[in-house]
Amino acid sequence: MAENSNEMILQVGRNIQEKAALVWSVADDLVGAFKPHEYGLVVLPMAVIKRFHDCLLPTQEKVLETYGKVRELAVKDGFLKKASGYQFYNTSKFTFKTLVADPENIEDNFKAYLNGFSDNVQDILARMDFQAQINRMVEGGLLYQVISDFNSDKADFSPENVAAVDMGYIFENLVQRFSESYNEEAGAHFTSRDIIYLMCDLLVAGDNNAFEEDGFSKTVYDMTMGTSQMLTCMEERLKALDADADINVFGQEFNPFTFGIAKADMLIR
Repeated sequence: MAENSNEMILQVGRNIQEKAALVWSVADDLVGAFKPHEYGLVVLPMAVIKRFHDCLLPTQEKVLETYGKVRELAVKDGFLKKASGYQFYNTSKFTFKTLVADPENIEDNFKAYLNGFSDNVQDILARMDFQAQINRMVEGGLLYQVISDFNSDKADFSPENVAAVDMGYIFENLVQRFSESYNEEAGAHFTSRDIIYLMCDLLVAGDNNAFEEDGFSKTVYDMTMGTSQMLTCMEERLKALDADADINVFGQEFNPFTFGIAKADMLIR
């Protein structure tokens, strides 16, 4: 049983690395206009945006229909979140497919698409200073190509194709690649999934009654959460031990860029 579990963890790890490598290859488009240590400023926000896009795509028509009914209301977030099925939404008519179908208007249409996101997503993009990178891509004539690459199969981030926890690890892998481009010690603050599972098991091992009572509840706090993957895996492991458990996770992060990724990951889950 343990051997099968270990092999599953290794296979998931390989899939994550392969997916992240494919996404990072988009950086080839940026050569010349961006320095190598700046590639992540484009690739990471685009990966976040594409994940949001792929999550929202199945309910886009429902959201647009709902928006048409509530757009004049002072408070409409609740209606639109319910329609989208997530804690975020997009009221734009555009998709990545329709964006690349109109190359002449790619800048205006892409900005309109981003402006259609709910305020919590707007906050994430602001923390990543993504508008500045859009302007640089426009100046370098790269915006259309980058969006086209993220419209390809290699950037299929639909929940059916990439589980929430795996998407978080793809973000983490991309952050590591970003760190390497800065000649930082990549992976110095990265904790692998199997280690986090072990930590979780050890934390609850001393509580003999942890799973015996109804209404089992645990709070997990990470004061230096990075992109929040330790929180995600702790929640996943506790849910595996007790599917009915009430798990609340909290975290903080100093770096606004990685905080943006963590917030995106939490929203998607």
